[in-house]
Amino acid sequence: MTGRSRKLVGMLVLLVGLALYIGLAVTIATTWLPGHWAAQLLFYAVAGVAWAIPLRPFMAWMNRGGRE
Repeated sequence: MTGRSRKLVGMLVLLVGLALYIGLAVTIATTWLPGHWAAQLLFYAVAGVAWAIPLRPFMAWMNRGGRE
């Protein structure tokens, strides 16, 4: 796979994956999260950062290789 096509596929996977992640986070927040402000603050802080954990290896895969 060329670098250009890897970046295109990566961008599409990233957009779809983030949309699914946001939908899942909102569903969890509205369905199971208690109404207390501290629980909501903790949940949204964790959910707001958790998406970035798998991002580093994914970005490394997208940028791997040079001109092929």
